[in-house]
Amino acid sequence: MPLNLLKKYNQLLELTSFGERDRTASLLGIFNRDIATNNYFKFENKEIKPTPLDGEIKMSTLFSHLTTEIVDKETRKREFDIHRSSRLHWVKYHIDKSKKDNMLIFSVDEPEGIRTYIYDKDEKYVVVLEPLKHLDEYYLLTAYHIRGKDAQRDKFIKKYKRKLSKVY
Repeated sequence: MPLNLLKKYNQLLELTSFGERDRTASLLGIFNRDIATNNYFKFENKEIKPTPLDGEIKMSTLFSHLTTEIVDKETRKREFDIHRSSRLHWVKYHIDKSKKDNMLIFSVDEPEGIRTYIYDKDEKYVVVLEPLKHLDEYYLLTAYHIRGKDAQRDKFIKKYKRKLSKVY
């Protein structure tokens, strides 16, 4: 379990040999180090907050968005996602803009509002932020590895073509 704390981009976390309790403990160790207790968790010098839920900001909600995926759209039921979870330590790496090549950083006006994307073209990995202009901060909505149909049709290249003139 402690070995996962030593993993770097673009290595994957070792999670398949753990039971649910140990797996969650390992992921929480990384989440707490990189996000929850990181005093300098910022993008473009703006503070990043966890995802809001019913007006309340909960770290547990953000942890869920970064390690699970929706399996039932009607009930919004979420289940563990190995692809998101094994890349949890990539979130901070991309927020810090540590990777310079083959990266797209842009904002798009979506039906839900403006979204800022940090897209790693090589690894097909995206971090999604919601800029809050009046507060000069971001919400971290989610981050995930793009697979399946979305990866084949390069959904984020299409979004990039609709980018706003500046990153919000």
